[in-house]
Amino acid sequence: MLDRRQFIVAAGAALAASRALGSVSGRKKVAFLGTEVRQHSHAQHFLDRMTMGYGWKGKWQSPRLDVASVFIDQFPAGDLGRERVKRHKLKLYPSIAEALTLGGEKLAVDGVVIIAEHGDYPTNAKGQRLYPRYEWFKEVVKVFESSGQSVPVFNDKHLSTTWVQAKEMVDDSKRLGFPFLAGSSLPVTWRLPSIDLPFGAPLSESVCVGYGGVDSYDFHGLETAQCMSERRAGGEVGISSVHAVRGAAMWEQLARNDRESTRRLLVAALCRSHTLPVRDGYYTDPISLEWAKKVFPEMLAYFIEHRDGFRTTLFLASIQDFNYAGLRKDNGEIVSCQMFLPMPGHAATTADFFHPLVRHIEQTVIDRKAPYPVERTLLTSGMTLAAVDSLAQGQVPVNTPDMEVRYRGPEESMFWRE
Repeated sequence: MLDRRQFIVAAGAALAASRALGSVSGRKKVAFLGTEVRQHSHAQHFLDRMTMGYGWKGKWQSPRLDVASVFIDQFPAGDLGRERVKRHKLKLYPSIAEALTLGGEKLAVDGVVIIAEHGDYPTNAKGQRLYPRYEWFKEVVKVFESSGQSVPVFNDKHLSTTWVQAKEMVDDSKRLGFPFLAGSSLPVTWRLPSIDLPFGAPLSESVCVGYGGVDSYDFHGLETAQCMSERRAGGEVGISSVHAVRGAAMWEQLARNDRESTRRLLVAALCRSHTLPVRDGYYTDPISLEWAKKVFPEMLAYFIEHRDGFRTTLFLASIQDFNYAGLRKDNGEIVSCQMFLPMPGHAATTADFFHPLVRHIEQTVIDRKAPYPVERTLLTSGMTLAAVDSLAQGQVPVNTPDMEVRYRGPEESMFWRE
């Protein structure tokens, strides 16, 4: 039992803690870290949805978190960051540490959102854009360590440009015990049709056909395949090699006798696309492997071997959507769908594929639990990095002995069913 004086002291301490890590009303606060906020940059999309809201279940969802602080690294021509800060009465801080501590000495937010995509950053000899994801993450970790506490972190897209750094980020989250959500919007957007693989399904191979460049949109295609593959019987065990090859050499690789199932899955995935090339509004031939070879002669592919014999292949073609096909080894059935990507408008005013990812970010901070394992994004980051190395070395296979990433995907489907 507490006397009156002890009660007042205890209540004051509790109130101070509440103000430091969430408002009195119970709404949690996040620090938002972005490289640049301009039209259609990722930071613009995420910041708008986290301050204005987003479409959810047929209605407009007001933000469930408060953006307590903002750090923006660059202000290019067409900057929208300063306008957003003024409009929403946000607080702009000059450093990451100050954004996390709200200008004080200790951690003072309930979550951290890192959107280090887009902006004027150098490119290395392999063609990788050196976004500061790892460097910013380490600054966040430094604040956690000095404060003696940590909070959930979200990192947009892949983790870093080296395997050692990507692995270190995940290891830091385990060591300090904070939920770490990362990756692409593709695994959580709508699917056409609205399907998922049964958890524990006897899957033998996955294919994704998508679009975009190396070390950019290829990551989205790999996350598309991996969010399905990780549900297979036995779970994920990691990868042993990646071979990136394009054009005539790719078609030669695909013609090998042991690639019959990959060829079938390529055609099945293409048949889910809404953006295949046509002439005069019509297909000129039935969709087939021969048709694909004629229409996409310079197609790029990543042939990925998993440590348990499972296979993943990503094809990048001149289409405008992402399409998945997987092969069940028990009955030979092909399971396929499109990851639907309604493109966002100029602000958070239309239903688009950023909405469900923002929802998952909010839920991670509210529940202090990531809805799916960060190991997914660790592995897809590794696949991307190995493919970059394969191309840089002259389209040769690259062994990946360090990428023994073992985990099981979530039993519950995480994608947006509406």
